[in-house]
Amino acid sequence: MAHISIRNLTVEFKVYGSNARSFKKQLLSQATGGRIASNANDAITVRALDNVSLEIKHGERIGLAGHNGSGKTTLLRTLAGIYKPTGGTIEIEGSVGALLDPSSGMDAEATGVENIYLRGYILGMTRKEIDSKVDEISRFTELGKFLELPVKTYSAGMFSRLGFAISTAINPEILLVDEGIGTGDAAFREKVVARTQAFISNANIAIFASHDQTFLDDMGATSICLEHGSIVKILE
Repeated sequence: MAHISIRNLTVEFKVYGSNARSFKKQLLSQATGGRIASNANDAITVRALDNVSLEIKHGERIGLAGHNGSGKTTLLRTLAGIYKPTGGTIEIEGSVGALLDPSSGMDAEATGVENIYLRGYILGMTRKEIDSKVDEISRFTELGKFLELPVKTYSAGMFSRLGFAISTAINPEILLVDEGIGTGDAAFREKVVARTQAFISNANIAIFASHDQTFLDDMGATSICLEHGSIVKILE
């Protein structure tokens, strides 16, 4: 059964160089973001996650809430293995799929169909699995013959549609979804919302960042409220 155990998780980023002072001033001028410290070498340390502990069980839906810079995306990226913890531990049982940047790994020179295979391989799918998904992905994107053209010829909305459709073709046990996954196409939004909800429903564990409380309620999610990289409130 899928399970995630997070104990005392801390993630820090260091910024070095002559611009460190101005970078520090920029961050301090904002009301959001992680905690900031500096040392004698003028290196800035941003603590994006600060001693976070969570137990997430099979069947649970977790909604990450908080202002921009509160640590939501950092937590998702750390669980996905993109960021390495500075301290603490993460134990994960189950396959992990992440919908964080749907266009990551796509090749602008390759055709839409070629990118379905390229992105599919990156997501851990086999050739046979991708073969079985091509028609369904094609129908969802509504791109038709454009799938035979290089994606560099696509508009931003077309490019986003393709990336989103590929990323949501997998069936992971543990699903991580960032809130910034829109297709850039308002007319396509209803299909995106419906597909995202189905994507989340099929996972054994789903963790997603969202500012939409109605969406969190509809998904039956437990809201984890983050502030400056720490958990400040849990709403069942």
